[in-house]
Amino acid sequence: MQDFTFVNKTEVHFGQNRIDHELADVMARYGKRVLLTYGGGSIKKSGLYDRVMKQLADFDVIELDGIAPNPKIDSVRAGQKLAVDNDVDVILAVGGGSVIDASKMIASAKFYAGDPWDLVLKPSLRMDIDQLPIVDIVTLSATGTEMNYGSVISNPETNQKLGSKGPNSPAVSFLDPTLAYSVSKWQTAAGSIDIMSHLFEQYFDNAANKDVQDGVKEGIMRAVIKWAPIALAEPDNYDARANLMWGATMALNGITGVGNENVWTVHPIEHELSAYYDITHGVGLGILTPRWMNYVLSAETAPKFAQYGRNVWHLTGDDDMEVAKTAIQKTYDWIKDLGVPTTLPGVGIENDEHFDAMAQAAVDVNKLDQKAYVKLQPADVVKIYEASMTTDGFE
Repeated sequence: MQDFTFVNKTEVHFGQNRIDHELADVMARYGKRVLLTYGGGSIKKSGLYDRVMKQLADFDVIELDGIAPNPKIDSVRAGQKLAVDNDVDVILAVGGGSVIDASKMIASAKFYAGDPWDLVLKPSLRMDIDQLPIVDIVTLSATGTEMNYGSVISNPETNQKLGSKGPNSPAVSFLDPTLAYSVSKWQTAAGSIDIMSHLFEQYFDNAANKDVQDGVKEGIMRAVIKWAPIALAEPDNYDARANLMWGATMALNGITGVGNENVWTVHPIEHELSAYYDITHGVGLGILTPRWMNYVLSAETAPKFAQYGRNVWHLTGDDDMEVAKTAIQKTYDWIKDLGVPTTLPGVGIENDEHFDAMAQAAVDVNKLDQKAYVKLQPADVVKIYEASMTTDGFE
């Protein structure tokens, strides 16, 4: 296990209907001028918007709506202008990871005189400026951004989708599993895959003797594998939504990743797909992950994949390679059974036109050739993309 420093100051309010009697008091801690951010309007259809506005009756509220999946830099720019022009005190982000990610960037951009894309390209700039406090109300179980320091922002003009770490995690996060009842099957499946991918990225790592972290990750994986299909079949199953919501938060609030050695691999590879084709992030991860697993499986990595198979999928057998292969097949089958596409053509990517450029960018952005669990060159990433065009290699 590697040395680490761990700090997370996010205050979590977990449970049903807590916003209806706690939100106003929480917001009052930070000031009266509120920038309310949200996405495409689903919070109005569900009635959540009216519940929030009732709590904000005594506040000055400025609204930024229309924040899209794979949040775009234009939304951050619009939020920066609103935050500066209205001198807002706090941001209230209501939605999924895209809304909260964009809000984190806006929170920094209020104190930056230049283009907020600078803060994405060079996140260290954010450490030298202030950041507005963020309160969020989570409506989708996926990214874990409600309890971490990261954001991922896209720039369609440059075909870039990049992560940016800020100085603070959200001040307060409201996690009400009932708010996920109306989430579509597509987004429920994609979010569940995203949770699993966050765990995989931290689980498959070369740091030795991380039994505590591995055990936590394995437990969350088992929970997601169990409850995601139930949430799909029974959208208003509270226990299913609760386990997925808390699982998403725990998967990426820092606890599971401390002591690690390597950078993430599949996420930067998928970010290129999202940057070029604007596909659903979790679905892209679901397509790529089993192919990456197959590609990096070797005599050296088989013991860790076998550990995953035995402790998560309850597989038995003494042959690590055979257990590892079965575990990868089970991972693929679980993703397929969630009802999402399992190939790139299934999400509209019909040719290899951008594979070389995407592979080079993925390697460059995260230094996959130097710091990955299994080091990858651009040619290796291209092969993973190519393998994702068909179902070959899976039963």
